[in-house]
Amino acid sequence: MRTALAVLAISTLAATAAGHATFQELWVAGKDEESTCARLPANNNPVTSVSSNDIRCNVGGTKAAASKCSVAAGDTVTVEMHQQPGDRDCSKEALGGNHFGPVMVYLSKVGDATSADGSSSWFKIFEIGYDSSSKTWGNDILNKNCGKQDVKIPSNIGPGDYLLRAETIALHTASQANGAQFYMTCYQITVTGGGSANPTGVKFPGAYSASDPGIKVDIWGNSFQEYKIPGPSVYQG
Repeated sequence: MRTALAVLAISTLAATAAGHATFQELWVAGKDEESTCARLPANNNPVTSVSSNDIRCNVGGTKAAASKCSVAAGDTVTVEMHQQPGDRDCSKEALGGNHFGPVMVYLSKVGDATSADGSSSWFKIFEIGYDSSSKTWGNDILNKNCGKQDVKIPSNIGPGDYLLRAETIALHTASQANGAQFYMTCYQITVTGGGSANPTGVKFPGAYSASDPGIKVDIWGNSFQEYKIPGPSVYQG
């Protein structure tokens, strides 16, 4: 079975660009804010270097979005990914081409979300990796849910501006050096209410290493059984 999957992965390499995607839209407590607060990447190509500043908010990710989205602490936001800009057709996979991998979401407390460059510390608020019992990846769930993933904003974090970083890593060619593909978008949000918690975080670049077992990994090999999600543990707020 693994051999057959490996052959399938190789056969799709010539068409991987068609499987590329970007996180584009944000829902706040069930309301569709579309892309108003998303720092949309210029195209749907992945970042492949964990040592580049592009790993923060993607290529061109320092350019401000049109506005900020207001989110109450404790509310649920929904990040939404699609292959092509503005194409929210649910009959198409959010991330096609056997681009299997985890989904993670981070927050970074900033002074002003419109001018922050992503160099501040990030703490992880959500992750979903690989379920070996069902052989389901985090971004399989994106594909099943029209590109959407719900994420709860911690209820005890302090109010103010944050960057919210949604990310998936495609691991179909991750057995080779720099083969992992990182797809991320930063959203500009303002958190209201909440408490006073200011979780410690990690920096990008720096949080990931190219040799991390969740980044350089052969998901097609017969020995693959478990997957270790890269980055820090999820903040339990």
